Amino acid sequence: MPNVTMTIEDDLLRKARKLAAARNTTLTGLVRGYLRQLALREEHTTNYVIAELKECFDTHGVVVERRTWKRADLHAR
Repeated sequence: MPNVTMTIEDDLLRKARKLAAARNTTLTGLVRGYLRQLALREEHTTNYVIAELKECFDTHGVVVERRTWKRADLHAR
Protein backbone atom coordinates (compact mmCIF):
# COMPACT_ATOMS: atom_id res chain seq x y z
CA MET A 1 0.00 0.00 0.00
CA PRO A 2 1.52 3.37 -0.95
CA ASN A 3 2.24 6.09 1.59
CA VAL A 4 0.94 9.63 1.24
CA THR A 5 2.71 12.61 2.76
CA MET A 6 0.65 15.67 3.67
CA THR A 7 1.34 19.03 5.22
CA ILE A 8 -1.36 20.36 7.55
CA GLU A 9 -1.52 23.01 10.25
CA ASP A 10 -0.54 22.03 13.80
CA ASP A 11 -3.90 22.80 15.38
CA LEU A 12 -5.77 20.87 12.67
CA LEU A 13 -3.49 17.89 13.23
CA ARG A 14 -4.07 18.08 16.99
CA LYS A 15 -7.85 18.22 16.54
CA ALA A 16 -7.82 15.37 14.01
CA ARG A 17 -5.75 13.16 16.32
CA LYS A 18 -8.19 13.82 19.19
CA LEU A 19 -11.10 12.98 16.91
CA ALA A 20 -9.38 9.76 15.77
CA ALA A 21 -8.70 8.75 19.38
CA ALA A 22 -12.32 9.46 20.34
CA ARG A 23 -13.42 7.16 17.51
CA ASN A 24 -10.93 4.49 18.56
CA THR A 25 -8.99 4.69 15.30
CA THR A 26 -5.81 6.23 13.93
CA LEU A 27 -5.36 9.36 11.87
CA THR A 28 -4.63 7.10 8.89
CA GLY A 29 -7.85 5.18 9.53
CA LEU A 30 -9.79 8.41 9.76
CA VAL A 31 -8.42 9.70 6.43
CA ARG A 32 -8.86 6.31 4.75
CA GLY A 33 -12.49 6.13 5.90
CA TYR A 34 -13.21 9.65 4.67
CA LEU A 35 -11.66 8.97 1.26
CA ARG A 36 -13.57 5.69 0.97
CA GLN A 37 -16.88 7.46 1.72
CA LEU A 38 -16.04 10.22 -0.75
CA ALA A 39 -15.29 7.72 -3.54
CA LEU A 40 -18.46 5.72 -2.82
CA ARG A 41 -20.59 8.87 -2.78
CA GLU A 42 -19.13 9.92 -6.14
CA GLU A 43 -19.80 6.47 -7.60
CA HIS A 44 -23.36 6.51 -6.25
CA THR A 45 -23.98 9.97 -7.70
CA THR A 46 -22.66 8.92 -11.11
CA ASN A 47 -24.80 5.78 -11.12
CA TYR A 48 -27.86 7.81 -10.06
CA VAL A 49 -27.39 10.33 -12.87
CA ILE A 50 -26.93 7.55 -15.43
CA ALA A 51 -30.10 5.81 -14.22
CA GLU A 52 -32.08 9.07 -14.36
CA LEU A 53 -30.89 9.82 -17.90
CA LYS A 54 -31.69 6.29 -19.04
CA GLU A 55 -35.19 6.52 -17.55
CA CYS A 56 -35.75 9.91 -19.17
CA PHE A 57 -34.50 8.66 -22.56
CA ASP A 58 -36.63 5.52 -22.32
CA THR A 59 -39.73 7.52 -21.32
CA HIS A 60 -39.37 9.90 -24.25
CA GLY A 61 -38.20 7.36 -26.82
CA VAL A 62 -34.76 8.90 -27.23
CA VAL A 63 -32.25 6.56 -28.86
CA VAL A 64 -28.58 7.35 -28.52
CA GLU A 65 -26.51 5.51 -31.07
CA ARG A 66 -22.87 5.34 -31.93
CA ARG A 67 -21.55 8.44 -33.66
CA THR A 68 -20.96 7.70 -37.35
CA TRP A 69 -20.07 11.21 -38.48
CA LYS A 70 -16.93 13.23 -38.15
CA ARG A 71 -16.69 16.83 -37.04
CA ALA A 72 -15.59 17.90 -40.51
CA ASP A 73 -18.84 16.43 -41.92
CA LEU A 74 -20.82 19.04 -39.98
CA HIS A 75 -19.11 21.84 -41.90
CA ALA A 76 -19.27 20.23 -45.33
CA ARG A 77 -22.67 21.67 -46.21
